[in-house]
Amino acid sequence: QVQLVESGGGLVQAGGSLRLSCAASGRTVSNYVMGWFRQASGKEREFVAAISWGGAFSYYADPVKGRFTISKNNAKNTVYLQMNSLKPEDTAVYFCAAGASRSYSPLEYDYWGQGTQVTVSS
Repeated sequence: QVQLVESGGGLVQAGGSLRLSCAASGRTVSNYVMGWFRQASGKEREFVAAISWGGAFSYYADPVKGRFTISKNNAKNTVYLQMNSLKPEDTAVYFCAAGASRSYSPLEYDYWGQGTQVTVSS
């Protein structure tokens, strides 16, 4: 089992920034790809960004490219999502997830955190 705990969500004005954290524990997390997803009210869960623990790759959804940055601290088993230039359409519950392979699909991720709410006001 892998346990994931997100933090860092909140309310911010458009144009502002937030940094989300995802603390991982349990099985060898270094074997997993770590992803961030988001789900707005009434919409499906969508991919935001992902990174490999080994650092070989990271990739982003088009709507967040150039504004969001995914990073990790191996010593702390923590993955971050730095979100800049936030827009009202970024409002959603953000989830951290761990999966065995790189993928944009939430179906390919095995472990999930509880989510953290991000609200961007206009």
